[in-house]
Amino acid sequence: MPSVRTKTIKKASRVIIEKYYMKLTTDFHVNKRICDEIAIIPSKKLRNRIAGYCTDLMKRIAKGPVRGISIKLQEEERERRDNYVPDVSAIDQDLIEIDPDTKEMLKAMDFANIPNLQVVQPIAVAGGQGGGQGGNRPVGMHDRDERPNNRPNRPR
Repeated sequence: MPSVRTKTIKKASRVIIEKYYMKLTTDFHVNKRICDEIAIIPSKKLRNRIAGYCTDLMKRIAKGPVRGISIKLQEEERERRDNYVPDVSAIDQDLIEIDPDTKEMLKAMDFANIPNLQVVQPIAVAGGQGGGQGGNRPVGMHDRDERPNNRPNRPR
């Protein structure tokens, strides 16, 4: 049966990661030795659980930001992503095709004078009746209408 991660394990792991992020890796055995060196943990079982949760958090941090952990590197990465400016603006194109609704929205936001806008009528997509999924069933006919007494099909 899997063990439960208590508040003690989670809090200790978060503190260790915030202070010693540069030393920790995604390898449990390395993290176990680091936890042994940097912290006074009363038992081997608790040390292993803390090291295991540290390893799990390090893997999650590698994928993206983790709630409850503020690492300077993580914050700098987020700042860099927020301050990113593309080389070429999306508006600086030769021709931008928009539909009439978008033109009205731009006019409402006082952006009607953007150069290189071309209003294009939307093309209607040919389709049959209904939503596009399903067979040759009459409109309005559902599976439950075909069953007697509107009961689900399961053995009793």
